[in-house]
Amino acid sequence: MPPTGAKGLNLAIGDAVTFARALVHRRETGSDALLDAYSAACPRRVWQAERFSHDLTTMLHRDPGATPFDRRLQLARLDRIGSCRAAAADFAEGYTGFPLD
Repeated sequence: MPPTGAKGLNLAIGDAVTFARALVHRRETGSDALLDAYSAACPRRVWQAERFSHDLTTMLHRDPGATPFDRRLQLARLDRIGSCRAAAADFAEGYTGFPLD
């Protein structure tokens, strides 16, 4: 994962919280449902963080091999976040972290 967005520790803590909730659920109900869902739930959040980190990296850093078209796309992505409430909300969710399942 690119370091942009500093997601590694947050993801690890999210995994631990999700696992702890599954263990508590098993102890309280006897059900393995949340433990069984753990392996599917955490990678979804990780891949969303990967996507966000990649998008942020490519949006904020210049690629020396970028074409003028690529640079205009980069500026358009920045402009979209600054001018569209929905895009800003999506960016904010990615930056602050995705919800735990």
